[in-house]
Amino acid sequence: MKNKKITELLKQMEAIEKELNEVIHQQEIQFNYQFKGKKVEFESSIKEAHKKLKIGLIHWFSTRPINLMTGPIIYSMIIPMLILDACISFYQLTCFPIYKIKLVKRRDYISFDRHHLHYLNWIEKFHCTYCAYGAGLLAYITEIVARTEQYFCPIKHARKVMGTHSRYIKFLEYGDAKNYQENLENFRKQLSKT
Repeated sequence: MKNKKITELLKQMEAIEKELNEVIHQQEIQFNYQFKGKKVEFESSIKEAHKKLKIGLIHWFSTRPINLMTGPIIYSMIIPMLILDACISFYQLTCFPIYKIKLVKRRDYISFDRHHLHYLNWIEKFHCTYCAYGAGLLAYITEIVARTEQYFCPIKHARKVMGTHSRYIKFLEYGDAKNYQENLENFRKQLSKT
């Protein structure tokens, strides 16, 4: 049985997350953008103001020469990222249906929307697209691995680890053998829903 204090704190966290989402929505209103389908639309006056703040390419290159030197190293990482993406996607598509684990949707984690920002020049938009893919890919992979861990081993570690995924907090305590045997199947059943 879970500690009542932990259950209480989890409920508070869910309430805070809901409140955070509402504040983020208010910020969307403040910056005068809205979603039209999958596209982000700014009010025309905001679009024009953004265009005036765009840094020209000559100025951008002259203030950031180090970017030219490190660019080939940074962008060479696309190859391992694409291979990792293909491998983890293949793993999920073949194994998750067998274990009745709901598939992770890539579009929930990888978002390409910064190219709608008119204050970015084309190089900055390219950088943003690359970073959105890299960061989104890591989040996508993290969720796939988190669901795998929940299926096979929903147990916290003995020592505190940094950067745990969102499912980890609900895992069983290290050394809680009784609850592990009693609740493992419940953890697995949850995966068919979320």
